[in-house]
Amino acid sequence: MSSLASDADEGREIARPTRSQRDPEWLRERLNAWIKTRAGDDAEVTEVVLPSANGMSSETLLAEALIDGAPQSLVVRVAPVAESDPVFPSYDLDGQYRLIEHVAATTDVPLPRLWWSEPDPAPLGAPFFVMSRVDGRVPPDVMPYTFSSWVTEATPDERAEMARRSVEVLTRIHAAPIEGSGVEPPREGETPLQAHLRRLRDFYEWASRDGVSSPLIERGFAWAEEHRPAETETVLCWGDSRIGNIIYDGFTPAAVLDWEMATVGPRELDIAWMIFIHRFFQDITELAGLDGLPDFLTRDQVATDYLAASGHQPHNLDYFTLYSALIHAVVMYRIQTRAIHFGQAEAPADPDDMIMHRKTLEAMLAGTYWGSIK
Repeated sequence: MSSLASDADEGREIARPTRSQRDPEWLRERLNAWIKTRAGDDAEVTEVVLPSANGMSSETLLAEALIDGAPQSLVVRVAPVAESDPVFPSYDLDGQYRLIEHVAATTDVPLPRLWWSEPDPAPLGAPFFVMSRVDGRVPPDVMPYTFSSWVTEATPDERAEMARRSVEVLTRIHAAPIEGSGVEPPREGETPLQAHLRRLRDFYEWASRDGVSSPLIERGFAWAEEHRPAETETVLCWGDSRIGNIIYDGFTPAAVLDWEMATVGPRELDIAWMIFIHRFFQDITELAGLDGLPDFLTRDQVATDYLAASGHQPHNLDYFTLYSALIHAVVMYRIQTRAIHFGQAEAPADPDDMIMHRKTLEAMLAGTYWGSIK
């Protein structure tokens, strides 16, 4: 399955051990030689930085370059090296590049400028693509923006505007044509949601290939199959539709990032993921004894904002928010198995303890979670 990097973030450093790093000067020299083949002999890469808050799937490099005599701040997304025991079994960086290119050409979704894609692993040791850096601010994951951040310091009206405009981004993405996107279609006889479930199950079975499985995740799969709703209109879905993947200018989205989860399916996949990931951070914040942002990105308000922006009334959000929690559980499970592999975590006696939001998923399966939300 494509990357499901919801960045559960307490495991970020565990999930990105030092052996997965590349040397910045080696990268600069290699990238400098490569960029001349694309932008001419006068092009030069002057600096490459590996940000400390790099992600858990593909790696992000920040580069400064001169192209046609003008300074350019670039972002280079690089597939992980094999020896880093990647979180996901495969990485299609060129496919992500082509998808972003497609969305940019067919919608008004705010996106970074794309420069080049390099599917050949020879220049940097793995495939990569290059895009412009976009100025702005991103809701932090470490510590989560619900603890103390520019989001919590905003006024209620500013946060309402931020939520509304973020939901509007989903409606713009969902207006993109599926044809030409390059996103993997369902198999013959499958619905898009059935295909999504199959790929999630395949990823889970790959992640649990050492023989240790999670009874809670297995229960989640059984529930998701048994309660799978009739499907509504199929659209192009962003997949990792969370505000932590948006760069904001003030409270307005300036760039949408991270398309590795992109799929086709019901638009509720994106709507519910945006709701659930906020609840994930909010639950952590409340466990720490803090107020967080209980009135931000609520299920009812996201649905209302989506209806106002698109004319589509979201359906079956109980199902799709639980399914989001299941997706997130599989990712968390894989992150922890990887940490155990690197000796940076010990295997718990109960495999379900590898799921950080275990209690949330259990409550959702029991039908008690949303009733406990004030």
